[in-house]
Formats: sequence, C-alpha cells, structure tokens
Amino acid sequence: MNNAELFSKDTQSFVYGYQQKAIQRMLDFDFACGRETPSVAAIINESRAGMHKVFFGTKEILLPMYRSLQEAAAKFPQVDTMVNFASQRSAFQSTMEAIEHIPSIRTIAVIAEGVPERKARILAATAKKYDKWIIGPATVGGIKAGAFKIGNTAGTIDNIVESKLHRPGSVGFVSKSGGLSNECYNIIARNTDGLYEGIAIGGDAYPGSTLLDHILRYEQIPEVKMIVALGEIGGTSEWDIVKAIKEGRITKPMVMWVTGTCAKMFKAGVQFGHAGAKADCAEETADAKNKALREAGVTVPESFDDFDAAIAGVYTKMVEEGTIVPAPEVPAPKFPMDYAQAMKEGAIRKPSEIICTISNEKGEELLYNNVPISKVIGENYGIGGVIGLLWFKRELPDFAAKFLDIVLMLTADHGPAVSGAHNAIVAARAGKDPISALVSGLLTIGPRFGGAIDGAAQNFKRALTAGQSPEEFITDMKAKGINIPGIGHRVKSVTNPDMRVTQLKQYVKESFPQTKLLDYALEVEAITTQKKGTLILNVDGCIGITFVDLLWSMGEQGLFTPEEIDDIIDLGSLNALFVIGRSIGIFGHIFDQKRLKQPLYRTSYDDIAYLSDID
Repeated sequence: MNNAELFSKDTQSFVYGYQQKAIQRMLDFDFACGRETPSVAAIINESRAGMHKVFFGTKEILLPMYRSLQEAAAKFPQVDTMVNFASQRSAFQSTMEAIEHIPSIRTIAVIAEGVPERKARILAATAKKYDKWIIGPATVGGIKAGAFKIGNTAGTIDNIVESKLHRPGSVGFVSKSGGLSNECYNIIARNTDGLYEGIAIGGDAYPGSTLLDHILRYEQIPEVKMIVALGEIGGTSEWDIVKAIKEGRITKPMVMWVTGTCAKMFKAGVQFGHAGAKADCAEETADAKNKALREAGVTVPESFDDFDAAIAGVYTKMVEEGTIVPAPEVPAPKFPMDYAQAMKEGAIRKPSEIICTISNEKGEELLYNNVPISKVIGENYGIGGVIGLLWFKRELPDFAAKFLDIVLMLTADHGPAVSGAHNAIVAARAGKDPISALVSGLLTIGPRFGGAIDGAAQNFKRALTAGQSPEEFITDMKAKGINIPGIGHRVKSVTNPDMRVTQLKQYVKESFPQTKLLDYALEVEAITTQKKGTLILNVDGCIGITFVDLLWSMGEQGLFTPEEIDDIIDLGSLNALFVIGRSIGIFGHIFDQKRLKQPLYRTSYDDIAYLSDID
C-alpha cells in the first residue's frame, strides 16, 4: 500500500470503547463495499472482556472484547488502525498508549471533544515522532470509499449508498467539520464520479493532523485526481495551503471554500461552533483566506451555495481533458433492513411468539388487566385484588379479594415438620441460596401435600352438581378406593377444631351471597365424623370448597360464566394459591435457619430403620 494511503479494503481496526451502534455501522459499510473480512477485529472494553454479537451482512458473527489494548494487539498484530471512542478524560492516555507502545498501529482517530489543547499538541507532536497519523480530536472520522470507514462517518447506510461511497471515485476531500463532511460527500457524489477518500480533521485549534497534511497525502495518491477542501474561520492552516501551492507542493486541481464569511456581520470576537472557529486578526477571517486561495489558483466559489457548481466545473473540465476517466457505476448490494427498524417503519409483520392478556408494561404506566398500577395501589386492591386482575382478569368484589387475602394468611405456614418446610430447611442448612432452598420445598407440593385443595374443590363440586347426596358421595368415593380429599386431620377433631377452619367458615358464612358447596361439605362431615372424630373438614378442604362457593357467588353477580368457573378450577388455580401462601412461610424458615447459622443437617440414626433383609 502506498505510504500516503491510510486505509485499504484489508484495513482492520480496534474500536476503543463499547460503541455498539458505531461498530455495526462500520460493518454495514463493509457489506456495502463487498469486503470479505470485517473492518473491526476487536473491541477494547475496559469494563469487561468477552464477545459482542454483530451482523456482518446477513450473518451474525462474534467480535472479541478485551480489557486492554496490549492484549488485543498481541492477538491481532495485523491491525493498524484504532478508532478511539474514549471520553475526554481518558482519550489522551489511551491514544498515547497506542502511539508509543503498539508499533502495529499507524492511524488513530480520536473522537472525543474537549481534549485540552496542551494534550492535543502533545498527541500531534508524539505522532509525528513515531511517524503515525492522528485524525482528531473532536472528529467524526473519515472514510475511504469502497474500503473502510471510521465509526459513524457518513451517517446511515442509505446516505452512504446515495453518496456512492460503496465504491471509489476520483476526489480527495478534507474538512475541519464532521457534519459538513457528510453533506459534502453527497455534493461530491452529485457533481463528480464520487469520493476517493474523505477526512474530517476536527474543529479544535490544534488537531493531530492538518488540512495540509491530508492534501499533501492526496498529492501522492494517483487515484486522487482532484482535491476538494472545506476550511473555516479562525487559525492560519489555510495559509499553509496557500504557501504549499506557491511552492509547487500542491499541483492537483483543487476546489476549496472557507466558511464563516458571515462573521463580518457580527460584532468582533464572535465564535462559531468549533473551538478554533474564531478570528483573532484579519488574516484569520474567512474572507481573507478565500481571497488568498483564489489568488493562489484554487477554485473558490462566491459562497457555499455555489460550492457544488465549482466542483462540477472543475470535474467536467478534467473529464473533457481526459485527466479523469469517470469511475464506473457499481450498484450497491441490496442491504437488509434491521428487524427493529423494519418493525418501526411498518415494513414487515411478524407473528408473535407469546400472547399476554393480563398486563402491559410498555406504556407510561404499568397496567394489571388494563388497571393502572397507581389505581391498584391508591385504591388498596390488596394481594387478593391483584390476584383477581392477573389470574382471573376481573376486578373482584371486596368480599372475594379479602377471601383470597385470608387464604394466603391461613396457608402461609404449618410449621417445620411438613415436607415443604422440611426440605427447604435441609437445603438452607446445606448452604443453598434462598431461591434454591424455596424450590426444593415447593417441589414436594403434590397429591399428598397441598394437592387436597384442588382435589376437594373438584370432587365436592362434581358430586353436588351431579345431584349426589352426601351419603351417595361417600359411598361412591369408598367404592373407588379414594379417600375424600379435604376430609381428615391427624390431630384436630370435632372436639378439638382447627381454628383456621372455624375462622374461614365464619367469614364465608357472613360475607358470601351463597354457600351451597360449604353446606354440602358440612353434611358430608357430619356423616364421616360419626365414624371417627378426626374425619373433619380440614383447612385444605375448606379452602377448596369455599373457593368454589366464591366463584359461584360471583357467577350469580354476572362476573363469571359456568364455563369460566370450570376452567379456573381445572387450571389448578387453588394449588397455585397454596404455593403463593406457603412460599411466605418457607422463606421464613429459610431465613430462620440462616439467621441461626444452623449447620449441615444430617438425619439421626435413630430415625432410620436399616432393614437390609427385606426384598
């Protein structure tokens, strides 16, 4: 590669800083140019190493991320360019590291604005010492058409293709302004065969490389037939160009405009957008520079409005003379639209993978079944009300929401001996985290633990709706060899009632519009307790049965259809209610064990019967 060339179609770079959009735009440009290898070899991300997934054309690839530039350079010795997105606080240090300690890196683009002038001058001087190039600071970067682009240079892929940047033309361009560079690329494309290379050196007073530095490079590149430049008010760099022309160091036809001619309309001392865009003396004014350039032989338009015509005039003359053979038009590849952008523009439709009808977090406020969370909290829906919204998609009446609250309180805990709490305690004492310990306990919930709630609801409901008398129901279950779910307790009895059941029955009788399934269950209990005093309606059975009465009560109020009631019961809602309630107590046991710093649990030999002789 010619020493004057900074980039080629094989140039690879490090991107310093995790700038995901800029990285993807560089790779999109690669696709438009038909590159075979990505222009980004690796990312320097001081926060974490790993991999970053990107698109390279239509395929996804992984780019490695390293914490240090030294490590990346050791892995990719072919990389000679660094795009430095470090902030103004660290841009100097990271750029100096690349200049002084990474011999393979030849060109560094420093994107950060606000780098102190003293440090910028040190960067420029050190780069010259090591025979390296700095573009910036405060730059958008640069682009070599059909080969390589820095970061966000030239904007979107649509603008790049419209500006013919996917293939090389005959024009070398350099500017202080990044924003105007993008505009000028389009102007050049409309009035010539397109850009060969474009550089925005940045608007600071002391850039790492100057307008003249890049113009002199273009003088040495045979493919660059004409030069277009854009200066600005402030500084004396344009006078260096005038001097170089007079010395014969610049010979190629050049079109240039220095912006800021309107400054004379304002009071003295006005400063434009860039740090260096301020005229402190007559020779730093845009008018003086444009006049000097024109006198030196540069084609200088009367205003920026005529910039395109001036470029077209020089180009047309060179084509007529045969100095320029227009580059052939190369159609850009059909570029795939990103899915997110296509969705935003309504260009595609995609079937959803998941349907959600109970909540929506996408708007200004979280909604539970279309009820704003502020209303849920402000009107004190309670946990029972939230369950109504998210499980049943209904705003429950107060008696129903309070019933669910009571059930959660009643089922929260039943001591450490039951299987759920026991397993969770063992897991907690084994050092497991709270979630793992909770799951170990929840996994014991089933037909013998907690499952009686669903079974009681389903079986008692089936018997009553089928018209079975309590005696017939008991006889039928006995004939099937099935214990009646929800009937029986190991300790409690008719003479020693379970206060949980007593309180729940009292609330239901006082609050529900109807209690026909509870009444039916109590008739069954009256028969079973004649056989044995412990065959009472237990808390699981009472919850399941009164839950059905709850649904029937709301059905009478028009809140649920009979089919919806059947669905709610068949879906296992009661078992889910038990899981929520019991999780509260299980967490309590877990925290209790950890707070007490209990050691690893081991079952006592006294609790194990070793019966090896049994087959």
